[in-house]
Amino acid sequence: MLAFVPAVLLFAAFCLSVREDRRRFQNAVLLGLTCICLSLALLWQVSHLPPLAAEVIVMAVFVLPVLGAAALGVFLVANGLTMVRKEGRRPANLLSLTAGAGVFVMMALVAAVGVSGSPLLDGIVVTLVMLVAYVSFLFLCFLGYAYLYGRIEVRGDVDYVVMLGSGLIGGERVPPLLASRLAKGREIYAAQRARGAAGPLLLTSGGQGPDERLAEARAMADWLRERGVPEEHLRREERSRSTAENLAFSRELMEAECPAYRCVVVTNNFHAFRAAMTARKAGVNGQVLGSPTARYFWPSATIREFVAVFWEHRAVNLTICAGIAVFGALVTAGGV
Repeated sequence: MLAFVPAVLLFAAFCLSVREDRRRFQNAVLLGLTCICLSLALLWQVSHLPPLAAEVIVMAVFVLPVLGAAALGVFLVANGLTMVRKEGRRPANLLSLTAGAGVFVMMALVAAVGVSGSPLLDGIVVTLVMLVAYVSFLFLCFLGYAYLYGRIEVRGDVDYVVMLGSGLIGGERVPPLLASRLAKGREIYAAQRARGAAGPLLLTSGGQGPDERLAEARAMADWLRERGVPEEHLRREERSRSTAENLAFSRELMEAECPAYRCVVVTNNFHAFRAAMTARKAGVNGQVLGSPTARYFWPSATIREFVAVFWEHRAVNLTICAGIAVFGALVTAGGV
C-alpha cells in the first residue's frame, strides 16, 4: 500500500490548494500529478491482483491512451474542417485541425523510432516526444481541471454579476457568443431575486473598440434592459480593452460602491478557468461561471485558451522545455 502514498499526499495537497483558492493553475497540475502517481501505483500492484483485474489496469494505463489519442486526432481533424467551413480560414480557426494533424504526425514518428536505423533521428524523435508529452500533460491538466471548475454553482447572495464583453456585430449589435454570457448573467440575477436577495446588480464590462460605434458595455446593458432588467439594476464599465482590464476596472467600480462586495463573473465556458486565474491576479472577490458555447467552436477556443495560459507561465514552461531539449541532445550525442 506504500505505493499509493504519493498519490494520497498529492491529492491532499490538491484539496488544500482548492480550498484556499479554486482559481490557481497549480490546482490543475496537482490533480494531474495525482492521476499519474495513482496510475503508477496501480501498475506496481498488478502482480498481486487477479489476472482479469491486472489486464484491465494494464489496458487502462497503456492501451486506452493510445486509442484515445487516435480518437482525439480524428475528432480534432473533423472539428477543424467544421470550423473552417463555418468560421473561415483565419489562423485561430485552424487550431483544432493543426492539433489533430499533429497527433497523427507524432504517432507516425513514434512508430518510426528504431526502424530508421539512425541513432541521430531516433534521438531527435525521442526528444520531440518528451517535449510533446510535457505540453500534453499540461493541456490535460488544464482540460480536466477546467471541466471541474466549470461545475461551480452560485452559493449564497452576491452583490454583482459581472459580464465580460466581446466584439460587437457591425460595431453595435450583440453577437450570439456575447448574448450567451448576458443570458447566463440574467439567469443568475433572476434566481437571486426569486429567493428574496436584495441584489444583485448587473455590471456589463467592455470598452469601445476602434471599429465599434458604442462601448460594448452599453450595447450589453441595452440588451439586458430590452429583456426586462430595470435601469437602476444596471452598472456599466466602459473603459476596458482586455479581460485583465475588464476585471480590474470592474473591481474598482464594485469596491467604490460596496467595499465588502461579493460577485460572480460570467464569460463563455471555454474562457472561464483562464478568466478565473486573471480574476485572482486582479484581486476580484468572486468566482467565474461559464455560459454555453456552440459545440463546434469549443475545441479550437479551448486550445487557444491553453496556449494563452502556457504563455502566461512561459518563464517556467520554456525553462523546462529547454531542459528537455538539452537532455535529449546529450543523450543523442552519447548514442551516436
